[in-house]
Amino acid sequence: MEQRDSEAAATVGPPAQDLGVGMVGYAFMGAAHSQGWRTAGRVFDLPLRPVLAAIGGRDAAAVRAAADRHGWAAAETDWRDLVTRDDVQLVDICTPGDSHAEIAVAALEAGKHVLCEKPLANSVAEAEAMVAAAEAARERGQLAMVGFNYRRVPAIAYARRLIADGRLGTLRHVRFTYLQDWLVDPEFPLTWRLRREQAGSGALGDLGAHIVDLAQYLAGEPLVGVSALAETFVRERPLLAGASAGLSAAGGPSVTSSAAGGAERGPVTVDDAAVFTGRLASGALASFEATRMASGRKNALRLEINGELGSLAFDLERLNELFFHDHTEPAASSGFKRILVTEPEHPYLAAWWPPGHALGYEHTFAHQARDLVEAIAAGTDPAPSFADGLQVQRVLAAVEESAEKNAVYTPVPTSVQTQA
Repeated sequence: MEQRDSEAAATVGPPAQDLGVGMVGYAFMGAAHSQGWRTAGRVFDLPLRPVLAAIGGRDAAAVRAAADRHGWAAAETDWRDLVTRDDVQLVDICTPGDSHAEIAVAALEAGKHVLCEKPLANSVAEAEAMVAAAEAARERGQLAMVGFNYRRVPAIAYARRLIADGRLGTLRHVRFTYLQDWLVDPEFPLTWRLRREQAGSGALGDLGAHIVDLAQYLAGEPLVGVSALAETFVRERPLLAGASAGLSAAGGPSVTSSAAGGAERGPVTVDDAAVFTGRLASGALASFEATRMASGRKNALRLEINGELGSLAFDLERLNELFFHDHTEPAASSGFKRILVTEPEHPYLAAWWPPGHALGYEHTFAHQARDLVEAIAAGTDPAPSFADGLQVQRVLAAVEESAEKNAVYTPVPTSVQTQA
């Protein structure tokens, strides 16, 4: 027995070096990222071991409760203290967009790797500053990645593989919609996601950023121009009393009341919905719809890509399934076939369950953590990079400019290329 244990120990090797993670923000995305960091090292054989060193937030009681709930060793109430901690090597930013640039630049200058939630920033100028900081930090060995987690859905990663392998041939059309309904009620309170100064934009940045990134990622090329319309259907909402997670009011939609007894209201300064068409660099046509006003739709991110040799279709509400049509097959027997993306040969799946056992939304964050940890260990550039995030921000800015001009076609600068 002793000899077998000794031999086993000799083959295992030394334990992985710790990678201390510090996270700023603890609401919806903070909880999702916490799940990913806790899980990644338990499922994947990682070259570095993620350690939940510290979590940060302004409310001392709330951030301490989040630390206890999600397994963080320490809690900080000032993000500046968190990014300079000796036990933090990577800073994960899960705050509203108005603070992304300041925190990311400070963390990179402090010698930390950075993961920043999408959209990268609230403006092109902020995103450009973040890219410049990331490029300077790269020379010192620090890496930066933006958190477009839907790239890490195995079915979407597999779709990218099929497109890159030429199974669809030359792309002709890409169409993406992202439909939610959580703002249909006009009495839903005015959370931070409805304020331009904090969120940057509304459905466009919240949902549209995801589908713009996915379109460029799957096609392997940038959007070069757009024509857009946007609308705010409910222009005033009740002011929120207390904290908010953005998608819901903490403890229920509690609102402030005026002296007359009615709810005080404030202006909604972002879009409720945006629709736009576009053109990819190859000439393929693209269409997009992002709305938080689609009654009955909870998280309906849907895509279809048509090429000369075939087509792909996907629905996030059925995220283990990919539909593929091979147009080279005889017409009498061809059509879309359902692929259950749970085989060990599919992206990320070898580490999970036997075939047929489905994954969920939370697994994308474990995959995101895995990919970033492996890039840090190897010293390779992670994807999507801050430059990819900047390209998305440029598309969003062009959409807003076009909508302000009643759908005038607006070119998108393409000085950066998306990473496949």
